[in-house]
Amino acid sequence: MKSQPLSGVRVLVGRARHQASALSSELRKLGATVFEIPFIEIREPRTFKLLDSALTDLGSYDWLILTSVNGVEAMWERLTRLRLAKAQLSRLRIAAIGPATKKAIEQHGGEVDVVPKEYVAESVVRSLRRRVKGKRVLLVRAKIARDVIPRELRRAGAKVDVVEAYETVVPRSSRLRLRSLLGNRRRTPHVITFTSSSTVRNFVSLLGPGRARIETVRFASIGPVTSSTLRELGLRVDVEAKKFTIAGLVDAILHSLSGT
Repeated sequence: MKSQPLSGVRVLVGRARHQASALSSELRKLGATVFEIPFIEIREPRTFKLLDSALTDLGSYDWLILTSVNGVEAMWERLTRLRLAKAQLSRLRIAAIGPATKKAIEQHGGEVDVVPKEYVAESVVRSLRRRVKGKRVLLVRAKIARDVIPRELRRAGAKVDVVEAYETVVPRSSRLRLRSLLGNRRRTPHVITFTSSSTVRNFVSLLGPGRARIETVRFASIGPVTSSTLRELGLRVDVEAKKFTIAGLVDAILHSLSGT
């Protein structure tokens, strides 16, 4: 029987419902008891007008930047609904923020030209800054997101259009479930995972004023941007992934709890 180094460890996974399985599965393989309570819910934007307009005009862009799997799926769904020829994408150079986003693009038949060394906005900028002067860039992302990419690429001489493909909201149904879990000493998680700044902000909203319930819980962050948001909101960063991926987060939790 394989060793289960996280046996007896309770982990709360707060990813959106449709995305939780990958992280949960890896943790369970290591013996962890996993609770899934989504801190974010993915919704369609109020209007697809700007996205549809940009997709209809794809041929005028030089670069397409996608910063999440959610953005990839939303964009391809609109391409299909608008019956736009996906061949237009072959004329574009595509940048993906990380391997999961790259994989999602490739599963739809797209070819990715750039994946930065670190899977954060600043690294996207470093990878593209010298390539976009005088170019038209389409950035497809969530309604609320950091403005690092469009701001810095505009400074580098690019014309950047930013369009929203989806939005994240606080799932109201999670509030009672979260408070119930944290209020039960026998079930209180040892670790809570955070995979984006949105999960942190929404967790704080769902938690409300009862922070005494999380004094003994370890907070595990997928990377420096998420960690910064934890600190900004007065929460600790007990674990931070060295590689900003689900696998990297699992590895960081494992090493943190094993003391290595």
